[in-house]
Amino acid sequence: MEISFGLIIILSLVFYFILYIVIETAVRRGIDSSKTNGLIEELYKKVREEE
Repeated sequence: MEISFGLIIILSLVFYFILYIVIETAVRRGIDSSKTNGLIEELYKKVREEE
């Protein structure tokens, strides 16, 4: 069973494209959650000041 060199290149490109999408999505969600964390901290500080 022989696998052509072109097929290996195409499959590698598809794999790296999918990997890029997964990493990009993870980074976006990480940024979103850090913004959310910051908003929660600000809200917590305001609540503590009112007490």
